[in-house]
This record gives sequence, structure tokens and C-alpha cells, in this order.
Amino acid sequence: MQKITTTSRILRSQPAKKWYHYVTLDLIIKVLNQTFLHPFIAWILVLCLRAQVTPPDHPVWIGALGYAIFLSLWTAAAMLNRRIAYGMPREAEPSHEIIVITGGGSGLGQLIAQIYGMRGAGVAVLDIKEVSEVNGWDELSGVEYYQCDVGDRKALELTAKRIENDLGKPTVLINCAAAGIHGLPLLSLSPEAMKKTIQTNLLAPFHALQVFLPGMMETENGGVIVNVSSVLGQLTAAGLSDYSTSKAGLSAMHRSLEAELRASGHDEKIKTILVETGQLFTPLFDEIQTPSQFFAPVLEPMQVAYDIVSAIDNGDTGIIRLPAFAKLVNWYAVLPASIQRLARYLSRIDTAVAKAYNGQTRVPESSTSSGSESEVEIEQVQ
Repeated sequence: MQKITTTSRILRSQPAKKWYHYVTLDLIIKVLNQTFLHPFIAWILVLCLRAQVTPPDHPVWIGALGYAIFLSLWTAAAMLNRRIAYGMPREAEPSHEIIVITGGGSGLGQLIAQIYGMRGAGVAVLDIKEVSEVNGWDELSGVEYYQCDVGDRKALELTAKRIENDLGKPTVLINCAAAGIHGLPLLSLSPEAMKKTIQTNLLAPFHALQVFLPGMMETENGGVIVNVSSVLGQLTAAGLSDYSTSKAGLSAMHRSLEAELRASGHDEKIKTILVETGQLFTPLFDEIQTPSQFFAPVLEPMQVAYDIVSAIDNGDTGIIRLPAFAKLVNWYAVLPASIQRLARYLSRIDTAVAKAYNGQTRVPESSTSSGSESEVEIEQVQ
């Protein structure tokens, strides 16, 4: 007989780094977008040249004016593209939202719950842990906790009824629950480990959508569906066969849902947001080192939580990909096979997991927030 005890791990901040570690591709792109690539700045330059009475046939004037017009047209085209693709944004008062967060007992899910709790929204957190095991729960305000295995359909349906009675019909569903990483090759994975990963990372979002989405369609302002996936669903890595498979399936399910909502005419009322991130600084990936802090920086969970909340507030359908390299992942599939292999070799994506775990695996908690994990201690009991 085995006795299993769990000890929750709190979310930490990254250790102190050298100043140059903060200089990343993402930072450079952000600075450029707010300066040289922003139409407002370009038109300021045009006005400055005009104030200097620069002749209209002067090359500097022609170049500055052409650049400002180009950036303005590019920005307008991007806005038009979003409206054509996703329609008008959903409008709702954040304080009137009823938020359901699966796996909200720790990590990214808990941060999102904390943000909405402080804003006065109704927040329901679903997690498999006992509330007494959740670190920092006493510090959260305006958040209701429901112990529930989101992979259990009957338990989820009963919890949904309790949420509706306590808070009202949910208007936002954030599928953030995820099983921990085993870090083993496919042939070394046990059937139980594979089943748990697929059940938590893929089947649980299916159940949650079937349980909560019909109620959202009945509400006056509709709702928002957020699915937290990973770039590992496309950049499949050695040693993560079960995790990558589940995340690839989640991304495919999200796109199918988006297509079905559009075909049925519900896309104006129900908005969908897919989150595909790189490595987060959480215990889920704390053993794995990023190959390049410049090109693939480790993300702070608060940054991702802020972007998710902002996207929900904006009322748009869309995809959140962080960091910058994640936006280029779709192009990886069209590269020649030789270039793909070279990229994998240079990034060390197929050796990172084996190096981190050294042939060993952590025993993950049954279900927890995406990007976080609890330590599990196994004691033999006579």
C-alpha cells in the first residue's frame, strides 16, 4: 500500500539576472513597435520637416511622407483584417463577468483568478486539490473555490450546477488545467501516465466546453472561451510525446470550435482565444533550460495572465503567441526537412528534456494549473 502526500509549490519570481539577460528579441520588437514602426511617430517626423519648410520635392520629405503613409495603411489593413476575420468585438462590463477557471488553484490560473477577483467579477476556480493545499488562497478575495476533477464529467456537471446557483451563468471559460510533465520517451511511458495527460490536457477541455458553452449562448452578452495550449503542440520535442500530443489536440479542437461557431452564426456572440506560449517560469518547466534567453526568453506567468485578461476585455477572437518566436512557429512546417533538422539541432529541443530529467521522471499531481505543479512524495506504508 502506498501513501501519497502532496506539497504545493508556490509561484516564484525569476532569480536575479545580468542586465543583458533582459535584452531579448521581444523587448527589441516592442520598442520598435512603439517608436520607429508606429504611425504616430512617423507623422511627427513629417510635421517636423513641414515646420522646417522642407521643399516637397526634397528626398527626405518624400521618404518621410511615404514611410508615414505606408505605416498608416499597414495599421489600417491590420485592423480591417481583424474585423473581417473575427467581426465586431464583444462588449461586456468586466465586473459583470462570471469567470470559470479550470486549474486555477496555482500558477497561471491562480494569477488570472486574482486579477478578476480584485476587479469585482464573479470567479469560480476549479481544481482537484483541497482548498487547504492551495498556497496563498487566503490572500485572494472575491474568488470561489470548487474542488473538482475536471476530467470527471459527472463531477464537472455537478460543479457547474453549484456555480450557476452561487454566481450565475458563466460568461467566460478559461481551460487552464494541465497534467504535469513526465519527461520520458514514448516507450517508457506507462499507460496510466499517458491516460492522465490526455484526460487532463485534452478531454477535460472537451467536457468543460460541452458543460458550460450552452449556457453562454443563452446569456444576453454571450461569452468568451480561452484555451491555454503550447507551442510544443507544433514544435514536438523528444521526451514530451504525451504532453505535445495533448496540446496539439487542444489547439486543433479550438480551431474546430471556432469554425463551428462561425458556421452556426454564433461567432459574434461567443469569442474564442487560443493561447500558445513558450516556456513559462513555473515548476512545470523548472528543470528545462531555454536554449537562448535572447530568442526564446522564459516568460513570467504574470505577463501571460495580463495578455489573456486584456484580450478578454477587448472582446476579440484571436490567438496569443508568446514570446516573439512563437508567432513564427507556423512557418516551421513549410521549411525543407534539412532546414527543420538543422533548426532542431541548433535549438537543442530534442535533448533538453533528457538532459533536464536525466532519465528520471517526477510524479505529477493529478490535475493542476497550466505551467505549475505540486511535488508529490510517495511513502511506503507497511
